[in-house]
Amino acid sequence: MARLVHYIIVYGIPLIFLNVFLEQIGAPVPAVPTLIVAGALSRAGQMSSTHVLIAAVIASLIADWIWFALGRHYGYRVLRTLCRISLSPDSCVRETEAKFERWGLKSLLIAKFVPGFSTVAPPLAGAAKKSTFAFVIYDGIGALLWAGSAVAAGRAFHRAIDRIIQALENLGGWALVILALAVALFIMAKWAQRVSFYRRLRMARIHVHELKAMLDRGEKPLVLDVRSASGRERDPRRIPTAIVAREDLIDEEVEQLRPDQEIVLYCT
Repeated sequence: MARLVHYIIVYGIPLIFLNVFLEQIGAPVPAVPTLIVAGALSRAGQMSSTHVLIAAVIASLIADWIWFALGRHYGYRVLRTLCRISLSPDSCVRETEAKFERWGLKSLLIAKFVPGFSTVAPPLAGAAKKSTFAFVIYDGIGALLWAGSAVAAGRAFHRAIDRIIQALENLGGWALVILALAVALFIMAKWAQRVSFYRRLRMARIHVHELKAMLDRGEKPLVLDVRSASGRERDPRRIPTAIVAREDLIDEEVEQLRPDQEIVLYCT
């Protein structure tokens, strides 16, 4: 690799487009570092910040529209599939659905700043049958704010970023190895979080037939239905004796229980 900066400048816009698209479609490839570097280079006049923002917004809109269309066509089934493949399942549908219910399409303005929200919000909007035109407007503004803030950060700290780029450039081909290792470590860390989350979930999970057996034996566990309002509307069925509890009031409900009281929660 003769000159790292040269390749970044020549292939920068296509790279940014691909990086943003992959991240928004769900791949564990963070795009913010790329946008920050592009911002630093634009401050030096080596890239066009306008072209960077246009590429980032278009790539984001395409990826988000794909998820929006899948959500509109397949409904909440696509959300279950997305959470199975997500590297952040602990911040997947339930938390995102609560935010979306609270703010509606306006949540798309800040979705990309919230881990676990960015990829899930578009199919959730589609499943909720929101207007395509309104979705594109809010999602486009949100993408512009997200990409613009990263580019602005790069322009603000361009001197420090220039030194990092120069150091990588001096490493020659080893720079690509270091960057590849950094991405691999990020993916491994996210995968470890996923495995740990599912391990804790399996330890704390009770199956339906086990709960029924407890009720048949005369045991009286406290069963809390913590699904969102829209979740209960989609599926009005609920476990007998279950109490509908708002997520923000669970702590108050639990404080009134005996220390030995068995508690069972179920959600979306």
